Amino acid sequence: MRTRLSPDAVADAASRPLENLTLWEQVHRHLRQEILANRLPPGTELGEVALAASLGVSRGPVREALGRLAAEGLVTVRPRRGAVVSSLSKEEFLEAYQVREALEMLAVRLAVPRLGPDDLEHLRALVDEMAERAERDDVDGFFEANAAFHGALVDASGNARLRELYRQLMAQMGRYRRRSLALRGSLKRSIAEHRTILRAAGAGDAERAAHLLSEHIRVPQRRLQAGDDEEVLELRIVENQARPRAKGEQ
Repeated sequence: MRTRLSPDAVADAASRPLENLTLWEQVHRHLRQEILANRLPPGTELGEVALAASLGVSRGPVREALGRLAAEGLVTVRPRRGAVVSSLSKEEFLEAYQVREALEMLAVRLAVPRLGPDDLEHLRALVDEMAERAERDDVDGFFEANAAFHGALVDASGNARLRELYRQLMAQMGRYRRRSLALRGSLKRSIAEHRTILRAAGAGDAERAAHLLSEHIRVPQRRLQAGDDEEVLELRIVENQARPRAKGEQ
């Protein structure tokens, strides 16, 4: 389903101050932040003319920025119909989880031999923060700490290309936190799984850490595969209820 925001809502989301980068980079960075923050939600149409007017730039930088966003999977450019913020179907979401599993397993195998005491302490602190956030029912804070834990393992792999691929994938998946939560289930179980992964990594057992991580990421995959259309619809309803309404929406 396409999301049609009012012109005022799109202009409001797209007209926040830009930083001092090259012009197309400013537009790209700004729109990317708006998309990831769900201020421009999936299905929002992005017209070059309207965006250029809102941002006070020509259509060239907007077109280049939209092309880069399309390469990152955040925008779909439709010939002669303009661009639209991308969404993930059930099948695409499952595929994204499968790719994430493969990338993170490789990252852990590369990272474990490289982890020092400071790295392990940082990972422990992130798991403790997850537990604290869960106790306070701070779901957003939990997911931030969770993302930081997984990101730290990917960074520790030392593989720049792997980090870039992972960053792009998580940018696409990061907008679906509540859908992931519905698929994940218990936060306490998630925290326990993180602690077992960390213990294996701390013991230097890269293969066990990779196996445990794989099992951890497969939990939402299994539930997504087992879910019927009614469950998927319920998840979409949760997502829609979670985002603030734009001006002009009913």
